[in-house]
Amino acid sequence: MIKKESSNAMRLKRHARIRNKISGTSECPRLSVFRSNKGMYVQIIDDVNGTTLASSSSVMLKIKNGGNVEGAKAVGKDIAEKCKKLKIKKVVFDRGGYLYHGRVAALAEAARENGLEF
Repeated sequence: MIKKESSNAMRLKRHARIRNKISGTSECPRLSVFRSNKGMYVQIIDDVNGTTLASSSSVMLKIKNGGNVEGAKAVGKDIAEKCKKLKIKKVVFDRGGYLYHGRVAALAEAARENGLEF
């Protein structure tokens, strides 16, 4: 009998492969995305120093249904505004092993529209 891996275990494998190739610096930090059924979470991370520079989530913004595309757009807009305050213009996008589709793509597009470059 073949044991099937869970979809989250496969996502974590993809995420590890992605993280081998990308890393954030203080000049160009990493924008890391986590998606759950109830919300979207995003962090701006400097991997060289091991610090989180900024973060945002649908929970922080008190969005009633943060697990949809509209919630993801709001989180993307919020993180872009926080980056402007920190004078961060360019980031490396880390989709966290998720497909660049739906909520993840909506978050990225909203961040781009509000001034982030990646």
